[in-house]
Order: sequence, then structure tokens, then C-alpha cells
Amino acid sequence: MGEASALAAFAALSQETRLRIVRLLVQAGPDGMAAGTIGETLGGATPSRLSFHLTHLEHAGLIRSRREGRFIIYSAVFPTLAGLIEFLMRDCCDGRPEICTPVAAALSCSCDPQKDASHG
Repeated sequence: MGEASALAAFAALSQETRLRIVRLLVQAGPDGMAAGTIGETLGGATPSRLSFHLTHLEHAGLIRSRREGRFIIYSAVFPTLAGLIEFLMRDCCDGRPEICTPVAAALSCSCDPQKDASHG
């Protein structure tokens, strides 16, 4: 990820509702969530305000939408989010890995892909 893309992503995430939407969609995983459910979860955001925020996040490349019947489903773009983290950490440590070890540990996914695959 380049600096311009990172700046666009950070600008999109610098607003409370948009940050909450991205965090919600990360929790929802690859299946995503319908726009109406996002609005309800956020406390009844009006459709026009929700659409404004979703569009902003989609333009920044942080989320994507797809149509399923009558519904628009939004999901996080995990490679973009990973790229944003990588952008921040690219020059970390300056040869001192102990500085970044707590960050790397915090990023460890609490889900076990092997376990999840056996329950599918």
C-alpha cells in the first residue's frame, strides 16, 4: 500500500461511524452484513447517512458491496486492511524486533482456521 492509499483509508476511518462500520464488518467476516442490519446495529442510522458512510468507505477501498436479491451486502476488504497495517509497520523496529513484538502478538488472530474448517 502506498502513502496516498493509506491517507485515503485513514481519512475514511477518522470518523466515528465509519470506524464502527469497519469494525463491525471485520467481526462479520467474509460473509459480510446487509446494509439494513448495519444500520440497526449502529443504533438506527438513517438510510441516507448510512449510505453516505458506506460509500465513503467503499471509495477508500476498505469495504465492498454485492447484491444478494433485494439486499446489498457489505464486507470488509481484508487485504486492504492488512495492507494498511503493513504500511504502518513497514519501517518498524529499526533492527530492534523487541519493539514490534507486542504489536505482532496483538495482531495474532484468535480464531483457529483448522478448527473453523472442521466445523464448516
